[in-house]
Amino acid sequence: MTLLLASAVALWLGSTLLLSELRWFSRRPLGERLAPYVPGGMGRRTRAGLLSVESFREAVGPLARSLGSRFSRLVGVGEDLDRRLRRVHAHLDVTEFRVRQIGWALGGFGIGALLAVGARPPAAVSVLLILGGMALAFLLLEHQVTAASSRWQRSLYLELPVIAEQIGMLLGSGYSVVGALDRVARRGHGSAARDLRRVLARIRQGVDEHTALREWSELADVDAVERLVAVLTLNREASDLGRLIGTEARAIRRDVHRELLEKMERRGQQVWIPVTVATLVPGVLFIGIPFFSALDGFLL
Repeated sequence: MTLLLASAVALWLGSTLLLSELRWFSRRPLGERLAPYVPGGMGRRTRAGLLSVESFREAVGPLARSLGSRFSRLVGVGEDLDRRLRRVHAHLDVTEFRVRQIGWALGGFGIGALLAVGARPPAAVSVLLILGGMALAFLLLEHQVTAASSRWQRSLYLELPVIAEQIGMLLGSGYSVVGALDRVARRGHGSAARDLRRVLARIRQGVDEHTALREWSELADVDAVERLVAVLTLNREASDLGRLIGTEARAIRRDVHRELLEKMERRGQQVWIPVTVATLVPGVLFIGIPFFSALDGFLL
């Protein structure tokens, strides 16, 4: 009974938080209604309700961030969440993501509790349902951001040969490093172009171009990007930077081609596994029948 009551309370709180975002459910406060007519108001919400998503985030944000980071380290996720979110250009910060994770975990707790109350399994199974629902909901979002980070790194690695060749040609045509990066970033739409736009934004903020490039290299955590940045930072020392970039682009392309060949060979070898099994089983049967027949004659 206590578990059912706790589940009902959690369901009521979650429903109230969700419905508080709907205009037909929650009355807009007076300050928010007057905000469009106040200079500098810009129509933004001036305050959050007593029980709203904003107030809930402000209240549990630090706790959710601390608990989420500890649990992620406990399950073996070593890379910082803020780094993964910035790598994929996510619109959420760490606190918002952790609050969402805690909300999903509470939802998993509620579903597991309802299943435990409805099915009435043994106590060990009930605890497993409740804790497993919380952990599964939490790890689902953690896996999504980790998978998105890995896909971004892979996409950046595959795009880098073309990007490096374009930068090398622009440098050979007389462009500066910043000018070449700006042209490639404006004309591209992939992962590398978005990263370069962030590098250019950092340069416009007053950061030195070498520092901005090294920040990109550290955040991307891709060996090919690190080598490319190491060559780009030689623009004040080398006069034939375009040729060096072209050489590095060819080296990156060879690495990508070598990896592609290795993957094709592995897949080619995997094709033979079902063929081998399909031919081995009938062969064993055909060999085993006369063998056991001869063995029976020998024993007799």
